[in-house]
Amino acid sequence: MTLSIRLAVIAAVAAVSVAPVQSGRSPSREAAAVRAARTAQNSAIAAHDLDRAASYWTDDVVIRSALGRVIQGSTTYRATLGADSATVYHRKPDHVDVSDNERWPLAFESGTWTGSDPRDGKPLIRGRYAAQWIKRDGRWLIRSEVFVALGCAGTGCSRPLAVP
Repeated sequence: MTLSIRLAVIAAVAAVSVAPVQSGRSPSREAAAVRAARTAQNSAIAAHDLDRAASYWTDDVVIRSALGRVIQGSTTYRATLGADSATVYHRKPDHVDVSDNERWPLAFESGTWTGSDPRDGKPLIRGRYAAQWIKRDGRWLIRSEVFVALGCAGTGCSRPLAVP
C-alpha cells in the first residue's frame, strides 16, 4: 500500500469517527427540549401572551434585532415585542446543538424566522437567526438571539435600518 493510499484511508477513518461530533449528535433529549421550548414560545407570541413568551428568556437576555437594534434585558425585550402589534413573529429551528460538556448547560439554535401580518398571515419580513440557550433549574432559557433580515414584502420593506 502506497503512502498516499494509507493517508487517504487514515483520513477517511478519522472523518467517519468524528462526523457525529461535527454534524451535531443524533437528536438528543436536550435538543428536543430546546425545540419544544421554542415551539411553546412561538405559540405564546402568536397568542400575544407576552408574559409567557418572556418566560423563555433569561433576565439578562441580549438581542440584536433583524434590522440592527440592540435590546437588553427581558423587560425591554417584552416591551419591544409588545409595541409591535403589526407583526407576529415565528422562529423555525433548522439545527439545535447541545454542549457535550455537562458543566456547560448550553445549546445553540439556528434557523429561519418570519414576521407576518396578524390580520391575514402574509409574511412581511423574514430572515435567519441564531440563539444561545442555557439550562437553569431544569428549564432551557434563551440567553441571546441574533436576527438578520434577508427579505421583505409590502409594509415590511419600509422598516428602518438601525444606525448608530
